[in-house]
Amino acid sequence: MFLTISTRGDAAHPATDLGYLLHKHPGKAQKFSTSYGTAHVFYPEADDRRCTAALLLEVDTLALVRRGRGKGRGGAPDAALAQYVNDRPYAASSLLAVALSGVFSSAMKGTCHARPGLPGRPRPLRIEVPALPARGGPELVRRLFQPLGWTVAAEPVALDAEFPEWGDSRYVRLVLESEALTLAEALRHLYVLLPVLDDAKHYWVSSEEVEKLLRAGEGWLPGHPEQKLITSRYLSRRWSLTRQAMERLELVRLAEADDSEVEEIDNAVPEDTEADAEGTDAEATHRGQGDAGETEAGETEAGEKPVPLAVQRREAILAALRDHGAARVLDLGCGQGELVRELLKDVRFTEILGVDVSVRALTIASRRLRLDRMGERQASRVRLVQGSLAYTDNRLKGYDAAVLSEVIEHLDLPRLPALEYAVFGHARPRTVLVTTPNVEYNVRWETLPAGHARHGDHRFEWTREEFRTWAQTVAGRHGYSVRFAPVGPDDPEVGPPTQMAVFTIGTEKTEKTEKTEKEAKAA
Repeated sequence: MFLTISTRGDAAHPATDLGYLLHKHPGKAQKFSTSYGTAHVFYPEADDRRCTAALLLEVDTLALVRRGRGKGRGGAPDAALAQYVNDRPYAASSLLAVALSGVFSSAMKGTCHARPGLPGRPRPLRIEVPALPARGGPELVRRLFQPLGWTVAAEPVALDAEFPEWGDSRYVRLVLESEALTLAEALRHLYVLLPVLDDAKHYWVSSEEVEKLLRAGEGWLPGHPEQKLITSRYLSRRWSLTRQAMERLELVRLAEADDSEVEEIDNAVPEDTEADAEGTDAEATHRGQGDAGETEAGETEAGEKPVPLAVQRREAILAALRDHGAARVLDLGCGQGELVRELLKDVRFTEILGVDVSVRALTIASRRLRLDRMGERQASRVRLVQGSLAYTDNRLKGYDAAVLSEVIEHLDLPRLPALEYAVFGHARPRTVLVTTPNVEYNVRWETLPAGHARHGDHRFEWTREEFRTWAQTVAGRHGYSVRFAPVGPDDPEVGPPTQMAVFTIGTEKTEKTEKTEKEAKAA
């Protein structure tokens, strides 16, 4: 099996610069040992105007059989003949991709110490693969390469030219051309997409393959329209690895959209959080679970243990959901799954969708909920998905109620309108519950320094009047009514520690409306 990489040039920028980029001298033929054979690199043509490098892989079929038992094509115990008679020596596959990454590793990384300015410069490229297995046909080949800036020619190879009535094989002759890509980008595209099209890796796919995919896919895979297909096939359809990769790619996409780092997006829980902790009611230190200083909320008789504010908050939310007859519930910003766990205890809640932007938080929630050991009926009631509330998401449509528990204060104020539209304008559940700290109550927390927010990640904390103004504006803009309820002890001077707004579509009167009607009657 082989492929060729060609480029054009002139006297100022000779085509033989390709030798610097590939770290392979155009005047030499070189060979390299691989796990499954020998790779040869040579240049059929090399001058200032045109240069072509060829990679030829001689596959050791016996080594492939010895090392590939139970893996990839021909690995099944009953496929004895297929182990020896197959297309591996001739058709581009994961074998060629592995050879590509080994022989041209520096070129894939975009490094060239002799000519540091070369790797980052786009250049005219033409890549030819004479025999490429394409499960999905020429159309899939185009769908994979065209969004990356390639002009694609994928010509089906006939089963037998002497018998055209037999039709085409599943192989194509592939020619890719581009004027706008760097060589490193081109090699990374090939490294991922050759085995994706072949769809039969020659080795066992482990968790290390996720890292390889993310490295090779940096800069292009997060936004590719066929991202899911690419990820699934590259990881040999291993569901757990595919999910892990997709979650991390979504984080990358969100970070790029917000012009921020991935670490800033995936910060819902500290890295040292005990992932195997099981359902503590102690106040956690992140969104949806309570904040600093909240562990002593509520007046109790002497000797009684105070009820944590997080527990009171969940009880208030559950009561409101039951009052409104909600069966299908969204927990938006679900964090480590405390509310999801309580919802699962009540059979009235038939479908629960937990959403969070943090992969780390979702992983902890999954472990705490023991989703992998949950019975089939119980598991059918709950899903945890990654998503950002700053963007519309069709997965959130059609639910009876949505809960935003201690979430909004973690957003920068300029991004709050995007959340408002995503929840109230696009998803539009019948009921929306929003809880947020009441900053006026902070003076009652003896452990909270004056002027400090309850949590370091809070971008703001509102007074009761500020929260009411925001909620009434949102309700009026999107056709909801809203009422307010205290959570925790309602201090006569500063109000409750947590304030809750209950939004409903056209079924309840807002406090402002009720006041106006009373004034009209009195007049």
